Amino acid sequence: MDIRRRPPKPPVHPNNRYLDNRTDDDLINPKASDALPLPLYLTNAVFFTLFFSVAYYLLHRWRDKIRYNTPLHVVTITELGAIVALIASFIYLLGFFGIDFVQSFISRSDSDSPDSDRDFLVDDHRLVTCPPNPPPPSIVVSKSEPPLPEEDEEIVKSVLDGVVPSYSLESRLGDCKRAASIRREALQRLTGRSIEGLPLDGFDYDSILGQCCEMPVGYIQIPVGIAGPLLLDGYEYSVPMATTEGCLVASTNRGCKAMYVSGGATSTVLKDGMTRAPVVRFASARRASELKFFLESPENFETLAVVFNRSSRFARLQSVKCTLVGKNAYLRFSCSTGDAMGMNMVSKGVEKVLEFLLTDDFPDMDVIAISGNYCADKKPAAVNWIEGRGKSVVCEAVIRGDVVNKVLKTSVAALVELNILKNLAGSAVAGSLGGFNAHASNIVSAVFLATGQDPAQNVESSHCITMTEAINDGKDIHISVTMPSIEVGTVGGGTQLASQSACLNLLGVKGASKESPGMNSRRLATIVAGAVLAGELSLMSALAAGQLVKCHMKYNRSSRDISSGATTTTT
Repeated sequence: MDIRRRPPKPPVHPNNRYLDNRTDDDLINPKASDALPLPLYLTNAVFFTLFFSVAYYLLHRWRDKIRYNTPLHVVTITELGAIVALIASFIYLLGFFGIDFVQSFISRSDSDSPDSDRDFLVDDHRLVTCPPNPPPPSIVVSKSEPPLPEEDEEIVKSVLDGVVPSYSLESRLGDCKRAASIRREALQRLTGRSIEGLPLDGFDYDSILGQCCEMPVGYIQIPVGIAGPLLLDGYEYSVPMATTEGCLVASTNRGCKAMYVSGGATSTVLKDGMTRAPVVRFASARRASELKFFLESPENFETLAVVFNRSSRFARLQSVKCTLVGKNAYLRFSCSTGDAMGMNMVSKGVEKVLEFLLTDDFPDMDVIAISGNYCADKKPAAVNWIEGRGKSVVCEAVIRGDVVNKVLKTSVAALVELNILKNLAGSAVAGSLGGFNAHASNIVSAVFLATGQDPAQNVESSHCITMTEAINDGKDIHISVTMPSIEVGTVGGGTQLASQSACLNLLGVKGASKESPGMNSRRLATIVAGAVLAGELSLMSALAAGQLVKCHMKYNRSSRDISSGATTTTT
């Protein structure tokens, strides 16, 4: 929106509003409305009256036809004339408002001058007040970014002037790459700072339109390393990890080696169900309790499952758990979602169930929100730690004593003691919720970024408890990770991007499973758990051997000074 101060309009003459109020510019440049036989306000009144009169008449006639089962396409001469009048009046009104809209732009451009008052640009996001006579910023153009074409320069100026909203460039231009380039240039001129180090070329901007990111100006480069082979359930996987933390990939790779030479790891998916929990309200707690008993009744569950399952080919309702807080009810729906992570899928099914409840048994129910935080999504929550969300996975391995000594450079006894004091007792002292591990979040985040998962769901997906036990008379060690809420998918969202799709293909879980719906996403969850197990094993060994600081000083410290290139500003 562009709000500009304009000079006040001249006073209207009391006797002749139509002629005496015209200015010299109006006489030189006549308006389209001057050709009307009647004054403009009388012509408008006639066509407004005609439009609403015939519309009322036609609606009245069509109601009578429906009532007496008369075909709607059979029309009389009077009705045909009314339809013609409706169309004619609509065309006139559309043309009238179109003329007024165009003339408003013409008059605004004529009234603009260098001596006019300063403009106030109102955008959807912020109010920008232009200072008087600002010094024009000069943009430092890098050699890799050639000057924009003249046509694009005009669009950049329109964006800066607030005439063209930045978010509408893709729809206006029909070229996502060009839109990103123009938005990028406008951003640099607006802020006076260069983003030269942010790449623009080499990315398919069409692939993110409407699904991954709005108003793009480039993309971030995150290096991807490979840990493995991870020997899990008899299969070998090369695990892609996108990270900027030195030592992380190397450490996970060492854990994979220790597991590989010891026979590998095994995993089990304990549960697979995405959740959504709307919050509803009633007039009384008693009425809310009636909903709880209704939802948790086995007889009613079958009906709710039919309603829910109709919303998708893959969504299948598993359970509904209702918790009351006074007269408010929190309904936690859990369902399988095939190979998708499933948040949109379960939300759509929940909407259908709520509509069904409102129509039949609980018309007095007030739906406050589709999500009442009892889900719980992207927040640490005990309900996820206890009940699970997404894929609940346990992964285990037995590491031989000689491997612990030679590969991990520590001992079985030291690993077991450290796990008790650090991961169990230490986390309890800290009041940790689902954080009874060394660094599960490190591996989960790296694999999530590489495979196109939602990075924010790292919060609950990193819930993990690591257990160790000396076995075979203390010679070997049994280690396991239990992760109750790994939220992953192999279709939808960021998994469709080229780089992330390539990483999924490397793991053999790209797209939907043709053998069994949900198999690929469950396999990806087990790979995440297996990588976490390798990372836990290696980091705990480094801590027990006192090697952590030494390794980070060697592999996680940069000797290059890149600060000058990262803080370039325009002058």
